[in-house]
Parts: sequence; C-alpha cells; structure tokens
Amino acid sequence: MHATENLAEADRLMIVCNSCRYCEGLCAVFPAMEERRVFADGDLNYLANLCHACGACYIDCQFSPPHEFNVNVPATLAKVRAESYAAYVWPRAFAGLFARNGLAIALIAAASVALFIIGFVASASPGALFAGHGGPGSFYALMPHNAMAWLFSAVFAYALLAMFMGLRNFWRDIGEPAATLAEPISLWQAMKDAGQLRYLDGAGVGCHDGDDRPPDRRRLYHHMTFYGFLLCFASTSVATLYHYIGGREAPYPLWDLPVLLGTVGGVGMLIGSAGLWFARENADPVLKDASSRGMDIAFIAMLFLVALTGLALLVLRDTSAMSLLLALHLGVVFALFLTMPYGKMVHGLYRYLALVRYAKERRVAAESEAVGEG
Repeated sequence: MHATENLAEADRLMIVCNSCRYCEGLCAVFPAMEERRVFADGDLNYLANLCHACGACYIDCQFSPPHEFNVNVPATLAKVRAESYAAYVWPRAFAGLFARNGLAIALIAAASVALFIIGFVASASPGALFAGHGGPGSFYALMPHNAMAWLFSAVFAYALLAMFMGLRNFWRDIGEPAATLAEPISLWQAMKDAGQLRYLDGAGVGCHDGDDRPPDRRRLYHHMTFYGFLLCFASTSVATLYHYIGGREAPYPLWDLPVLLGTVGGVGMLIGSAGLWFARENADPVLKDASSRGMDIAFIAMLFLVALTGLALLVLRDTSAMSLLLALHLGVVFALFLTMPYGKMVHGLYRYLALVRYAKERRVAAESEAVGEG
C-alpha cells in the first residue's frame, strides 16, 4: 500500500517501464528504476525528484495516451514531487501552505514588511521618506544597519534550518545512509550534473513543450536564474565584508564589485525568471501538474520582483524615491527568504540529493560489473 494515489500510480508506471526499458537512455530516472523491482514510497519520491520534467519519455513512449496503459511519467512524477515537498516540510504544520495561494501569501508577506518599515520611518521622521538621499550610509537613514542585518539574518537562518530539516526528512525517507554525503566523488558528480542541468535536455533533443522541434530555452532560463541568484548572493557577501572589515557603507559606486555583481545577477534573474514563467505557461498541459501552479508561480514571481526592485533601487537610489523603493525591496527579499522552504526553491535541493544518490548507485553498479567481467 502507498500513502497516496499518485504514489500508487507512479508504482504502476514504474512496473510498466521496467518491463519495457525503451527510455533507459533518456535520463537518470530509468537507469535508477532498473536497479529496483519493488518500489517503496521512498524509492518513488527519489525517482520523482530525480526527474527533470523534460517530457522526452512521454513523447517516445509507445504506451502513452491514448494507449490503454496510459503511461504519463512526467505528469505523474510531477504530482509525486509536489506531494513530497509537503511530506518533508518543516514544521509539518506548514505542509499545505502554498498548495493554492502561494503567490498571494508571498505578496502579502512582502507588502506587510514594506509597510511596516515605511510606517516605522514615517512615525519617527515623516520627511525622511521622500527626502533625497545620497552617498555612503544613505540606505541606513531608513533602517539602521544593525536592525537590518539582524532582521534578515534571522529570517535567512530560519529558512536554512527549515530547508535542512526537509532535506534530512527526504534523505531518511529514501533510505540512503548519511555516509553517502561524505563521498567526494558522488558529491562532485552530482554537482556537475546539477550545474550543467544534464538531464534537462531530453537526451540531447531539448525540453518538450508541444513543439515538434523542442527548444533548449528552459535550460538557458534555469541557468540565468540560478547563476544570477548566486551572483546576487556574492554581491551581498562582498558588501558584508566591505562593511565589517573595510568599514565601507552602502551604497557603493556603480563600478564597485558589489554593484557589478548585483547588476549582472539581477539582470540574469529578471530575464531567467520571466523566461521560466513563459516556459511553464506554454508547456504542454499533458506534461504538467496543474495543482502545483501556485507554488511554482510564487517562487518565480518573487525572484522576478527581487531582481526588479533591486535594479530599480540601483537606478533611482539618488532620488526621492529611494526610501520607498528600499522598503519595497527589503519586503520582497524578506518574503523570498521566509517562503523559500515552502515553495519551488526546494526542488533544486531535493534534486541535488537525488543526483548524489544516483551517482553513488551508478558507480557501485559499474564497479560490480567490472568485478563480474574480471
């Protein structure tokens, strides 16, 4: 017996696919499937998070609808993935938080923080909201640096804790020992596969979206979003070193490293997140899990708004609009951190751990085969 109907359906499909094995060269899911004859819930959640939803197996399958076997692996594993996010979430009470209203909740959180900051400043010094600011330290006329640092450090630490607990639950459920996470070879192989989005290309053809000639734009949008996010994180890290070690206060000149990193990263996030939204909305409906749309769109929208408000703040930081834009940007960043453990952000983390396990399985299988031949 399985915990949900979607897990039971995934079990049925894996049995059919294990008998056929036509798709074993498409991605990591099918070689991992072939290592098993019986599929527990943890195994199915592992395979679901290993799937990159390129759709190639659906297009190539001789048993896909309207065949009576009704094999639709991408859509079924997408549903299992969404359920797994809720199953592993911490605290458990937040399991259904973003099932339908993810974007609304994220926007309400962002607006609440922004309005709180604006209200705090307005009550203390009403003129400061629309006064022109410029030069080092001008950002802290709205909120003292220490207050800003403590607030965002706290919510970021909470997000890291919640995501760590979710990852621990996932790792335990798939039955993999903790020792695997200390294997440099597996970790490095998974890092390469994740960094290159190796299994997002449909075995070299591209992601299917209903077009007869699948494009590879989804991989590009993922890269722009992910590496843009890393550049923005690097910008914040460098600015932190400037502040605490170099004694230099933000905002920094346009040619300085934190600004350059943040600008390139922000543009990447802006284009990448908009592209991901477009790709999702135009994907073939038969390959998608419609029930997870709220969670997907919320994360994409928050990334887009973080980039948009950050770039707007950069352009208008020396004008009277700076205070309001800073409050809005801080609110969006706060909401992004707060909602990260309960939205689509976690798919990359679970997928990385699934790739770690897959790298170990393939290495062990190769070593066993070599011993057998010897």
